Amino acid sequence: MFELIRPWLLCLLIPALPVLVWFFVRSLTDFPRRQRIVSLIIRTSIVLLLVLALSGLTWLHATGQQFVIFLIDQSLSVGENGNAFADKFLDDALQGRSDNKVAFLPFAHRALSIQEEREPRKEDASKRPASDEATDKEQADKKQLKQFQDGTDLASAIKAASGYLPPGYVPQLILLTDGNQTTGDALVVAARSRIPISTVPLPARADPEVQVSEVRVPAEVREGEPFYVEVIVHANHEDEGLVEVYRGDHKVISESRKLKTGENSFRFQQSIERDRLVVFSARISHLKQDTLLDNNMDSGLVFAAGKPRVLIIESDPSLIRELAYALEDEGVQVDVRPPQGMPDSLSDLQNYELLMLSNVPATALSGQQMEIARTYVQDLGGGLIMLGGEQSFGLGGYYKSTLEEILPVRSDFEKEQEKPSLGMVLVIDKSGSMGGDKIEMAKSAARSATELLGRRDKVAVLAFDGDTYVISEMQSANNKGKISGEIGRIEAGGGTTMYPAMEMAFEALLATSAKLKHVILLTDGVSSPGDFEGMAQQMVSAKMTLSTVAVGEGSDTDLLEAIARVGKGRYYFTTDPAQVPQIFAKETITASKSAIDEQPFVPQIIRTTHALKSIDIEAAPFLLGYVMTRPKPTSEVILATEKGDPLLSWWRYGLGMSAAFTSDAKSRWAAEWMTWPEFGKFWTQIIRHIMRKSDARRMQIQTARHGRLVSLSVDAVDDFGRFLNEADIALTLIGPQLGQQHSVLKQSAPGRYVAEFETPKSGAYHLEVALERNGQVLYRQSRGLMVGYSDELRIRPPNELLLRSIAETSGGRYDVAPENVFDLPHKTANRPTPLWPYLLTAALLLFVADVALRRIDFSLHWRRPAWAGGN
Repeated sequence: MFELIRPWLLCLLIPALPVLVWFFVRSLTDFPRRQRIVSLIIRTSIVLLLVLALSGLTWLHATGQQFVIFLIDQSLSVGENGNAFADKFLDDALQGRSDNKVAFLPFAHRALSIQEEREPRKEDASKRPASDEATDKEQADKKQLKQFQDGTDLASAIKAASGYLPPGYVPQLILLTDGNQTTGDALVVAARSRIPISTVPLPARADPEVQVSEVRVPAEVREGEPFYVEVIVHANHEDEGLVEVYRGDHKVISESRKLKTGENSFRFQQSIERDRLVVFSARISHLKQDTLLDNNMDSGLVFAAGKPRVLIIESDPSLIRELAYALEDEGVQVDVRPPQGMPDSLSDLQNYELLMLSNVPATALSGQQMEIARTYVQDLGGGLIMLGGEQSFGLGGYYKSTLEEILPVRSDFEKEQEKPSLGMVLVIDKSGSMGGDKIEMAKSAARSATELLGRRDKVAVLAFDGDTYVISEMQSANNKGKISGEIGRIEAGGGTTMYPAMEMAFEALLATSAKLKHVILLTDGVSSPGDFEGMAQQMVSAKMTLSTVAVGEGSDTDLLEAIARVGKGRYYFTTDPAQVPQIFAKETITASKSAIDEQPFVPQIIRTTHALKSIDIEAAPFLLGYVMTRPKPTSEVILATEKGDPLLSWWRYGLGMSAAFTSDAKSRWAAEWMTWPEFGKFWTQIIRHIMRKSDARRMQIQTARHGRLVSLSVDAVDDFGRFLNEADIALTLIGPQLGQQHSVLKQSAPGRYVAEFETPKSGAYHLEVALERNGQVLYRQSRGLMVGYSDELRIRPPNELLLRSIAETSGGRYDVAPENVFDLPHKTANRPTPLWPYLLTAALLLFVADVALRRIDFSLHWRRPAWAGGN
């Protein structure tokens, strides 16, 4: 049997044959006609052979030789007994190999490279003991091995093996696995592969094992309503252990329980009083026998519906109690924390409908905390309000920070003409230890400080290592572009000698005419000796102030704190270089003494709003001060000061809202407001307008996990209980590392909308579901989902049903015996043998014959036959 790989190339014969005939007819050679005809036939044969070679003429002949690939599961769910079973199976099967070809494909979370020779099995990462003496490379290798073994992707292994099989052999895949896939759909891939897949189920782990399989909790409860936390524990042997249940970080249950073989269920009654989103975790310990420890803990998430909750972060919590009491009287639950209590996880912040920052400097918050607040507002619909104070807005160092991006006002402002001018010198350590992020953040901080200065202010920038350098001479802060370019030339390198730089800053300010004079000194190391406190005292005597910034643990914190104390300035310490720009911004505005206006004023209504309905603002008492800011172009200014500066403004940011109230809500500026009968009502209505809205009555949300895949369903009804159809329901998913996914749910039935998403990492996932119709958001709900340890660590029997289905669908055999692996007597394959080498050889021989016919006259050797006649 023959076939052409490229049959369309036979078309080359169409122009080639007429050309050969034309040359035959037009030839001027005097060779006999018979010799020329023979030459034409040979040439035609050469062309035909060449065209057949180009067309890929192939001879197909039947063969029974097999090519078998063994797919070997090396995931964590296959224990030592399963590995031993697989090794013995391979040893027995290869004895009947004969002349058949074989290859091996190890796989787990992914498929490795196919091996022509059998290689030693990878060690079980769960069995490798942790050693304090292990090198970094050994620890990295162990981590990489565990990542490889933590998962079972049968589908990718089948795909890789199917693509590797060469033609011309009877193909077969032998799949050795427990069938417990954690990702992919092996059955679909097997049906598409068209290659027989014989499956060999590996036995389940025989090691003694106990696991917390699930923590079952209701998705939603009402505040104060009793419910059960059900802890499901599976064991493959009888045992006894300590069952502990945690509510967040607090242990609420600790009981010793006996375990039977199989499923064990323990129920504990709980209730939620003041939280919105609560994680219940269960752990089992003190077991007699257990192999894997990573599967001894799991979690569940409960959403509690109740009164709206507000979290207030205040530098001095005792000063904001009056506001908290007023809100409580209006039915709003309030928690007050110092800046150290600012949530550093999204799960904590999700317990509240609104976050209020009162007199909290940006330097007290980490970049991660600010990012969490942004995600909370932008993607989960939370509310944010910032109140004024001597450490808020620009005075708090929020200029160009993440939180300033969320707020409806800017922290910089036009400095009033009557405000005193400022002369400032920035002294920056550029020694070798300041390399990398430190020096870049220092340069960014210097630029931000310059941008915050007014037209009448002056600034100089000095840098020091072993020597002192004038980066930018004392000049008007209005030359912002020139100064920024000069700052950009600072590069780290050298030692640390600080005193000459302080002295040069002192001399520069002495020669500067300004009402206020200030020095900001930044360093990360220990300077060579000098009379630092004496120089600070000279500055104070000359009516200058000096603040210091220590970056990192290696800085001389005691000295820098003493310098700032003597210099009548402020001392800052940070281990995060990213906080340096906020520190410089805070210092610049504080030193300029221009951000606060403490003249009494009556709030002016700029824009009427239903949020202030039934509140007589015109009858409100005086406020005694505020922080100067500038409204952003798309924000709404609701209240303003008598000078036209924004007092209350808000805007929508992503799915949520943020507001700025530039005065405060405590005794410094709002002492008279706190006695106003409508004080509590004012703040309650503002908070209810800004906070996250949720409607659990009209949207019912359900989630179901299938391995790492989660199915989400939403049932939506209108105010009359009728199904809501053709609505747009958007899902925002926030992962454990704040990664975001956005998707739209599809309608699957009247009023029902569904979606699926992957949860590749363990931890808390936050869901924000918003229902829109005609471009308007009608309802919104927040939910959470906890993803525990990998499914690879769960106690499960071999998935014989899946393995049997794979074998039947693909035409393979289930639970094939090793001695029968190569027993396929009635199956053959067409093995192709390319004929182009033979065709080219024949063409070459004919070419030699044709050359002879064109060079030698064979008429002398030919005799005229008797029948030919003639003279």
